[in-house]
Amino acid sequence: MPDVDAKNLSTRAFGWVLVVAGAVGLVGAAWLAIEKYLKLIDPNHVASCSLNPFLDCGPAMASWQGTLLGFPNPYLGVAAFPVVMTIGVVVLTGARLPRWFWLTMLAVTTVAMGLIVFLVWTSLYVLVVLCPFCMVVWAAMIPLFWYQVVHAVQEGYLPVGEGAKRLIVDNRGILLAVMYVLLVAWVFLEMGPTIVTYLQST
Repeated sequence: MPDVDAKNLSTRAFGWVLVVAGAVGLVGAAWLAIEKYLKLIDPNHVASCSLNPFLDCGPAMASWQGTLLGFPNPYLGVAAFPVVMTIGVVVLTGARLPRWFWLTMLAVTTVAMGLIVFLVWTSLYVLVVLCPFCMVVWAAMIPLFWYQVVHAVQEGYLPVGEGAKRLIVDNRGILLAVMYVLLVAWVFLEMGPTIVTYLQST
């Protein structure tokens, strides 16, 4: 069924968000999983994403936060992102999935987004180093989470007032950009001095 409001998130656009964000997240997670495997078989292995003192995925992979469920976090992404991509393809075919499915997926994605926020906090305040491929996953998770919220609000799966609905749906792109700006600002405020000091010393 075509969207009544031209400003609404189209089914096709939503499907592509799931496919593309899932693919980007899979690349980041798979690369980290490979690097973790190489480190396990060779403790002296230097990860390809270990670039300098503040861009290094080694500390993240070695920390307890990197294995929250008893196995490397990237394995979660390797398993989950292909599922997201498959759902995106299903959406692109025009299939209409039930309300309970979307709310369940949004709940799972919200938990995953909470994990991402925790890992960002860990990178900035505990490890004080940025993991390049972790950041790829962060970048993928933001639209993956946000556009599910937009879709749920638009379809009435999340009950909000009409004003809030139009604010979220009509300004979804702007609000997504704001989220990225806030993330970059957070990283820069905490890591900026370290980065500047390193650049001045080189």
